[in-house]
Amino acid sequence: MLRILVAVALVSLVGSSTIPREKHRDPAALHLPSEDQAWAEKTLASLSLEEKVGQLFMVRMRVGLSGVRNPEYERISNSIRKYHIGSVAMSASPGARLLPSDHRYETVVMLNRLQTESKLPLLIAGDFEQGVLPARLFGTTVFPHAMAFGAAGKAAYAEEFGRITAQESRAIGVHWNLFPVADVNSNPANPIIGTRAFGANPEQVGALVAAYIRGARANGMLTTAKHFPGHGNTGTDSHLALARVDESARVLRTVDLPPFRKAIDAGVDAVMTAHIRVPALDPDPNLVATTSPAIVTGLLKGELGFKGIVVTDGLDMAGLTRLYAGHVGRAAVDAFKAGNDVLTMPADLDASYHAVLDAVRTGEISQQRLDASVLKILQAKASVGLHKVRLVDVAAIPKLVGSPANVATGQRISDASITLVRDNGKLLPLRSGAMVKNAALHQAGGPDPRPVLVVVLCDNVRAEDGRVLEREIRTRMPDANVVYVDPRVAPSRTDGVLKAVDQARAVVVAVYIVPSAARSRKLGRGGKHPASLPDSTSALFEKILGRAGEKTAVLAMGNPYLTDDFPAIQNYICTFSNVTVSEVSAARALFGEIPMSGRMPVTLSSARAQAEGSSLSAPVANVTLP
Repeated sequence: MLRILVAVALVSLVGSSTIPREKHRDPAALHLPSEDQAWAEKTLASLSLEEKVGQLFMVRMRVGLSGVRNPEYERISNSIRKYHIGSVAMSASPGARLLPSDHRYETVVMLNRLQTESKLPLLIAGDFEQGVLPARLFGTTVFPHAMAFGAAGKAAYAEEFGRITAQESRAIGVHWNLFPVADVNSNPANPIIGTRAFGANPEQVGALVAAYIRGARANGMLTTAKHFPGHGNTGTDSHLALARVDESARVLRTVDLPPFRKAIDAGVDAVMTAHIRVPALDPDPNLVATTSPAIVTGLLKGELGFKGIVVTDGLDMAGLTRLYAGHVGRAAVDAFKAGNDVLTMPADLDASYHAVLDAVRTGEISQQRLDASVLKILQAKASVGLHKVRLVDVAAIPKLVGSPANVATGQRISDASITLVRDNGKLLPLRSGAMVKNAALHQAGGPDPRPVLVVVLCDNVRAEDGRVLEREIRTRMPDANVVYVDPRVAPSRTDGVLKAVDQARAVVVAVYIVPSAARSRKLGRGGKHPASLPDSTSALFEKILGRAGEKTAVLAMGNPYLTDDFPAIQNYICTFSNVTVSEVSAARALFGEIPMSGRMPVTLSSARAQAEGSSLSAPVANVTLP
């Protein structure tokens, strides 16, 4: 069977919040060749009401499960058939990264099979924020998180990011990236945006967003700017609770909206709406941006002039579902009425589908409005050639993804992003031999025989954080002592770690904090803010700095704001990401093999910087794009 399958291979805003109407380039999907446009229109005319409603929905497909005939495949296949689904969003299961190589392309075989079974071609989407994920499943190129591109500061890098991700995505049968993030991460305590954003400077964020869009769209990929009207200045994860942005209309207009304008100018195909309350744009306490006609239709479509696809963030997120506890299907109706075209991952597909269907039948949603959205979706499918070719050649994938040149590009960009924030001049770079840089830190009488200690502070010692970093450090320093600590084991390991700190000639502390809904859930239950270190590992970190700060180098493998919570850090390197290329770059930087030429794309605590006489960050206004 596998061989056979492979072969088949707003209401307008008023007063000070009004944004002048601008002329923007429409998405390419609205300028189709006549034959492609004719297909979209003919197909629309052939669909039943039930099929039209089904085209609005995007459902999740967990990838990385072995075997075509598995429960996940059966679930998604049945949903497509029963509800006439229009789009599928790939997401990786935890086990996806552990599959043996001979199962590598089974997901692509599944996609081909789904395409074959579906009456209409399926738009396949992916949330590919660091390139095509999971990279180990598909053998694709790895890129660091978006904030690393802000540190590297070159639009050309973002364009390459878009180009390579598009080429490799299309090779595995994915047509639509739910990226780039156009949010401006102006709140250091943001638990879910953080390093997923390019930075805190609206001008720089907009330039990188536009560059990514250009590179991706030129190589056949649909793109999505998210999370409109801006999720950067909130301290709440909308996956878990109702988030709120309490900015004035003036701040929203000057900080949050400009990157979305840039995205629209660059021809972005879709804009994703956020489940956040924005009182300055819509004071109704029962509406989030996703369900607000003022924000979606009035602002995005009316004032900003966006003509492409408007797609919701996941309708199963608690930031929305808590408002619809008594009627979860109603969220889809309200989102569609607000102006969204694609309804993503509803909490209850059956209830949501029938709620929209009933709303059309009763006239609450007009047939004209439904047809307009379905036509956009069909045009998008035609724009990527799905009406002509649905399947991908599985045998060709190894030639099209993860080429040495592409892999080298991902590593080069990561290297260019490494940022030296603090350096006491006594430790860096580390030497691969038996000595550290400064003689004052050595034992008297010659080279110091004590090992270098590497402490990896992570959320789970069984996860992959730190493994590549350990390998890279041991390649250069075989006698390095590497210890992994997570919140669960920190209390029992603290005494042993501190003893090793005292005995080490130098200490490297690698701190892994990257935003995710899973991290928010885990830390939120313990009362700790998800953008910070948990209490037990935080206490250990404080003790290490207190007794060995002078000989300790701190690697921020993700969140760059550590110095705001730990001002005693003397040697501080930011990678802005925890992916493999960032770990390689971190090791190269530690040993002086690459220049640390990145500049901070966000602002750290200026008050503490001034108090300590240290330059914690380049002001975002000074970060330029060559």
